Amino acid sequence: MSKKKKKYYTVWKGHHTGVFESWNDCKAQIKDYQGAQYKSFLTFDAAKKALDGNYKDYIGTSKSFKSELSAVQLKKIGLPNYNSISVDAASSGNPGIMEYRGVDTKSKKQLFIQGPFNQGTNNIGEFLALVHGLAFLKKHDSKRILYTDSRTALSWVKKKTCNTKLERSAKNEDLFILVDRAVDWLKKNSYTTTLVKWETKAWGEIPADFGRK
Repeated sequence: MSKKKKKYYTVWKGHHTGVFESWNDCKAQIKDYQGAQYKSFLTFDAAKKALDGNYKDYIGTSKSFKSELSAVQLKKIGLPNYNSISVDAASSGNPGIMEYRGVDTKSKKQLFIQGPFNQGTNNIGEFLALVHGLAFLKKHDSKRILYTDSRTALSWVKKKTCNTKLERSAKNEDLFILVDRAVDWLKKNSYTTTLVKWETKAWGEIPADFGRK
């Protein structure tokens, strides 16, 4: 069994900022902190350098755009449509600290972000991100398509429900308020946006990825 690589965690916004050498130390700084900003790095030097920079310049940058498929296989699938936006979520634990965002697929410019929420799941985050993306595109009367790498989120949106097993509690009430709003939006609104599954094996991580894997 291969030894797990050590990671260093940069916290730009939290109870305390700095570089931390364990996830537990990082988690202590971001738990219950509204708008926390953090990311993992493989070396201390990289984490320290990031601390002196801007959070937005680092999220979603750890994964390169690299296909796992052969040239022949990739040709069959084609390239992503850059006239689009992409959404994704990140959750540290299940449930755990969760946030989601949407970006312009080509430039990776962030269009919206929500969280972190102290008790959420990746599936809920993916669902909320997808509905937020639909509402965003409808508000701007945009014809762009919408990418997600979550089949679960696509299924929930199609059924106009959030079929999560996470129980509602005082700890996640703020998150479930958003879930209620998302479900209500789906039931009351129509949309013409085309929802597309992002082909991770062909195109690499979705551009909205937080880069924390």
